[in-house]
Amino acid sequence: MLVPIYFAVAFAASLALTPLCRALAQRYGFVAKPKQDRWHKRPTALFGGVAIAAVTLGVGFTLGFEPTVTPLLVTAAMIAGFGLVDDVMSLKASTKLIAQITAASALLLFGFRLQWLDSMVGDAMLTLFWIVGVTNAFNLLDNMDGLCAGTALIAGTFLLIDLVGSPALAAPALYLAGLLGATAGFLVYNVYPASIFMGDTGSLLLGLNLAAVSLIANGGDAQGRSGLLSVVAAPVLPLLVPIFDTTLVTALRVLSGRSPSQGGRDHSSHRLVAVGLSEPRAVATLWMLAAAGGLIAIIFRRTGGGWASIAAGAFLLAMIIFGVYLARVRVYDDADLAMLKGETLTPVIANFMYKRRVAEVLLDLCLIPLAYYSAYRLRFEGPLFGPNYPQFLQSLPVVLAAQLIALFIVGGYRGTWRYFGMMDAVVFGKGVLAGTVAAELVVLYLYRFENYSRSVFVIDAIILLLLLSATRASFRLVGEFVLRRTNAGRRVLIYGTTGASQATIREAFGSDVMLKIVGYIDDDPLKKGIRVGGYAVVGNANDLLEILQRGEVDCVVINTSLLDATLLQSVERICRDHDIELLRLQIHLRRLSAVS
Repeated sequence: MLVPIYFAVAFAASLALTPLCRALAQRYGFVAKPKQDRWHKRPTALFGGVAIAAVTLGVGFTLGFEPTVTPLLVTAAMIAGFGLVDDVMSLKASTKLIAQITAASALLLFGFRLQWLDSMVGDAMLTLFWIVGVTNAFNLLDNMDGLCAGTALIAGTFLLIDLVGSPALAAPALYLAGLLGATAGFLVYNVYPASIFMGDTGSLLLGLNLAAVSLIANGGDAQGRSGLLSVVAAPVLPLLVPIFDTTLVTALRVLSGRSPSQGGRDHSSHRLVAVGLSEPRAVATLWMLAAAGGLIAIIFRRTGGGWASIAAGAFLLAMIIFGVYLARVRVYDDADLAMLKGETLTPVIANFMYKRRVAEVLLDLCLIPLAYYSAYRLRFEGPLFGPNYPQFLQSLPVVLAAQLIALFIVGGYRGTWRYFGMMDAVVFGKGVLAGTVAAELVVLYLYRFENYSRSVFVIDAIILLLLLSATRASFRLVGEFVLRRTNAGRRVLIYGTTGASQATIREAFGSDVMLKIVGYIDDDPLKKGIRVGGYAVVGNANDLLEILQRGEVDCVVINTSLLDATLLQSVERICRDHDIELLRLQIHLRRLSAVS
């Protein structure tokens, strides 16, 4: 098998060539200097993309002028050359767009097509938009150490799996293996803290190549076509992270009155850091999302739909909710944003959240069919549920209307996602139950329930309740996930498990203070190791003193009224010696006299 050999050779060549490019960039002053709208804090050498391009083109030339590789070589040389000029001269955004359109037009000339539309003109324009969009997406994704190269490596790996499975595409597979090897060699020097950047030379090259290869891997070039759903899903899912990041940034910048082409620290990676993740963890999170998208795409290609369609739909909905969560993260203060825009802060997110009820209804318009489709899939086998597909289509509008009306009546659209709790889940349970019963009665009245399965409605109710609860609790789940993995914030140890809740303690500190709860201390030795609200009881009073002496916390919150006086004196002394804040949480109810 030649693919591993090509990858290994390209990796070794890039590993050796990248330091040379770094030395040349430093010697002649081609470095990325820190700016207000950029993330890096120190001057960093450019020309990492030169190493990627040189190795990739070298691999391509060893394959000769093979028909499926020649277009990739020609357009890669074009875009890499332009990227190098941009790295040296810092061209305008409009000039960069013209170069991307030119390279994409060359691929169209070679016969590359998405084949999403029957109209040749419409499909050609859509293909042009796809290539330019993906190329620009990778260019924008190059905003944090290792992010662009790592995402390209992950997405390209899943595309390579499709190419390797087709003997007719052996040459493009070897070319892509070389590209991935070159990227991996560069990534060694680009992970945090990066000593070299790829620049536009590398990001444009990776974006254009992966956009083109996705058409080949999907059977979307001049040589053939596959099913429409598979054609759409297969190229989109592996490249979803750069598409997601570009869409999020573009939408928020336009809504806040800024130019989409203007640089800034408002990408998805920056927002993850803003909520407390370290740079490597923020990058790793996006890498994992890229891997999830690629894996679903492979399953989709292998199975042709079915459960893969459900997984793809659920993943896309999860990414949309994730995008809404990130959109709420504040990455600029008012002064910084005013400087970037030249005006005051536009309350975009506030206006959006004012209309969040409409967004919730639109979300449920997706969740209800997804749950009903999944229920049929679980109950019946075969393509499109065999002979039961007409019943599914016939009853879907009934189920959709019944569930939406029931959720509205029971108050499902009155809650707040940020504070979703068990009682909110109970409300959704009532709504789903009422909607299911109503849908069954309507189906009984209209169709006499002939050829319908009652178990489908039971399965649908269970799945829908899980989806509704999971989506509503998603903000709390994501926030808690981030808090548990962040290194930022005040390390707080809570003494007492039966007092106020974690939410009350967080509220007492205020919304501007980030807390990292270390765990609980409790006098009952039998409670050690159990979890309270997701956090472990780490020990008793003696363990508390040892933890304080080791300096593992910044603050201790006394969450109980039962505390030994001698122990309290010891805790106060150690906290004073180690500069640890000691607080007692007290909650009072005060009777207010009537005002006449």
